[in-house]
Amino acid sequence: MSSGWPPARPGQAVGLLGGSFDPAHQGHAHITREALKRFGLDHVWWLVSPGNPLKENAPAPLADRLAKARQVMDHPRVTVTDVEAKLGTRYTAQTLRGLIRRYPGVRFVWLMGADNLASLHHWQDWRNIMEMVPVGVLARPGDRISARRSVAAQLYDDARLVGPASQMLPQMEAPCWCYINVPLSEASSSAIRAKGDWRSS
Repeated sequence: MSSGWPPARPGQAVGLLGGSFDPAHQGHAHITREALKRFGLDHVWWLVSPGNPLKENAPAPLADRLAKARQVMDHPRVTVTDVEAKLGTRYTAQTLRGLIRRYPGVRFVWLMGADNLASLHHWQDWRNIMEMVPVGVLARPGDRISARRSVAAQLYDDARLVGPASQMLPQMEAPCWCYINVPLSEASSSAIRAKGDWRSS
């Protein structure tokens, strides 16, 4: 791989956790460690986005968010990346297509909180996301019922992998998704910004 791109070999299972990380916090680190363990992943990449199309206000500068994320998530099997900026993509489906082309044979798994599953049907090309890579969903406070009743969960009900089999997720062919309950952190980027502990541009 060229300089600046995270390394991955064919056959490796790589979880992708996307977001603005504005700022990254221990809640992100916590679900990442849980995802590594529960989904049998070799690595997790944090995809720190240039900007979130669904958010009205611009995030802090990308360089600041990357630096903070690397400070928060110091783990030998986790890489904080700006691959969306390198790919020039704004939407998850575009990013996945770009990564699949660049890393043939790598088994990518898209990771998201249960709140994202609840709103997934509002994302651009959301069905393509479900049908390109397996999806690992990690439950967060207050989102369990809305996530399980979501448009995506109902439409892809037959493609759900039961929690006890979660380690098999990277080996499954899409569409396949798995919902797991994990001990949860109440940390929130918006709460950190509201307290004035992080600046936004």
